[in-house]
Amino acid sequence: MLVLVYRKCSTCQKALKWLEENNVVFEERPIVEENPTYEELKAWYEKSGLPLKKFFNTSGLLYKELGLKDKLAEMSEDEQLKLLATNGMLVKRPLVVGDDFVLTGFREKEWVERML
Repeated sequence: MLVLVYRKCSTCQKALKWLEENNVVFEERPIVEENPTYEELKAWYEKSGLPLKKFFNTSGLLYKELGLKDKLAEMSEDEQLKLLATNGMLVKRPLVVGDDFVLTGFREKEWVERML
């Protein structure tokens, strides 16, 4: 299982602590230094069954600076995926990629259902 995180993010810190406390085996990847590629994001989005908006870090400074709240509705899925691939700070985190699931953000109930 792959977990993409930003170490300075308090939610990511909570998520990593939860994974360790529950003895979940995972590979950690820094989302800023190793930003997900367009191909990865496209595959994960398709696997997730989630709306593409769930992959955006809507509370992030970059999201707000770029005015994406108003722009996303007019962008195609392809354009949105290409934008996400430009900067890890745009991507909702932590991002968990399992064999048969993808989770965005840390919601403990959802993580328990999928990983334990």
